[in-house]
Amino acid sequence: MNQDRFVGIDVSKVALDVAVAPDGVSKVFSNDCKGIELLVEHLQSLAPALTVLEATGNLELPAAAALQAASLQVAVINPRQARDFAKCTGHLAKTDKIDAATLAEYAQKIKPDPRPVPDQQRQRLNALMSRRRQLLGMLVQEKNRLASAHPDVRADVSEHINWLKQRLEDLDSDLHSELRRNPDCQDKEKLMRKVPGVGPVLAATLLIELPELGQIDHRQIAALVGVAPLNRDSGRLRGKRSCWGGRAKERRVLYMAALSASRHNPIISQFYARLIAAGKPEKVALTACMRKLLIILNAMVRDMQPWQPARAVRSV
Repeated sequence: MNQDRFVGIDVSKVALDVAVAPDGVSKVFSNDCKGIELLVEHLQSLAPALTVLEATGNLELPAAAALQAASLQVAVINPRQARDFAKCTGHLAKTDKIDAATLAEYAQKIKPDPRPVPDQQRQRLNALMSRRRQLLGMLVQEKNRLASAHPDVRADVSEHINWLKQRLEDLDSDLHSELRRNPDCQDKEKLMRKVPGVGPVLAATLLIELPELGQIDHRQIAALVGVAPLNRDSGRLRGKRSCWGGRAKERRVLYMAALSASRHNPIISQFYARLIAAGKPEKVALTACMRKLLIILNAMVRDMQPWQPARAVRSV
């Protein structure tokens, strides 16, 4: 392995643009089985310390998985991080070749930690969860249309709503059947479902789309999901703390679970009532409940310990 050589790969539907830092060498491979095979051979000959790709709607997964299978160090990063890095380094123009060079420079300067690419089962679970969100979005749209639909199309909209509901039920069944095939996921799901306010959707979402759950500490998991208050201080100014960034998909589901827990979970409801009594706005109090619920679940999964209200009180 060449510790001084780093690779960036810009992924598109048809091509893989490869740049090498600090050499500045660039090549293009097709984003198909043959092209990925040639890419692996090329990078094995270079033996880079790290290869960085952007998350590109799962288009990056075949190449990333192939590189990882070839024992090459791979990191898939958020596109926003790559674009912010490009702006701060003065790379304002945007082409596939420039983006690949920027990713190579990012790998060289930032050196993000390599993370394992999801295996086939994890990819299938991610696809099912993504499809569930799509169907749910279509269902909401159709319900909104029904209220103002012309009488001539109202029956068609209603029929489509019923079809979408059935597809959601079938998809939920497939999703939970797939989770039950994985003993580790099955045990964790049973553990989380014992917490009042945690339903099947939150448990599945965290297991599938938040693999870091139970692997990092409470501060990191809160920041990762975007429910940690961030400082806004400068000099003598002490700005108002606020939450931003993080994983929006997980945060939306966590919000609904925290809303339920603030009414039905004795620990979360007492916590919520205490914040409201202290003068906190409802939205701020509910965000704090989201953070507390997430931290409780993170600790439970980390230790594989069942729901214990007395322990949950001390979890924040």
